[in-house]
Amino acid sequence: MEKQSGIGGAQVWALSLVAQHQGLGVTQLAALMDIHQSTTSNLVRSLIKSGLLHSEKSASDRRVVELYVLPEGVKLLKKIPGPFAGVLPHALQRMDEVTLLQLEHNLSALINRLEVDEKAAQTPIAMM
Repeated sequence: MEKQSGIGGAQVWALSLVAQHQGLGVTQLAALMDIHQSTTSNLVRSLIKSGLLHSEKSASDRRVVELYVLPEGVKLLKKIPGPFAGVLPHALQRMDEVTLLQLEHNLSALINRLEVDEKAAQTPIAMM
């Protein structure tokens, strides 16, 4: 996905969701992607910096930030074949709850073994 679009798969997924729901908030985007809001904020920040996404305060509630895909983002999405969410979320949705809990436990153990701090969250594992 990254070779084809120039941005990561999660960013493409987030961009596609905002394109489907123009004016979406960060909290709603996090819920749709089923990821933590801080992770979503990082994705949104990088998409804004790349000139693919725009954010603005809601006219009805100035505390709420609304997200909009810019023309460059629309152009990028048209070049990429779906699915935008990728195969991993699809596979995870089909797993039973016991298996998901085991996976979460085992991934937590793996993350602890990596011995990294919060600053490493944006660094690909291969570059650590």
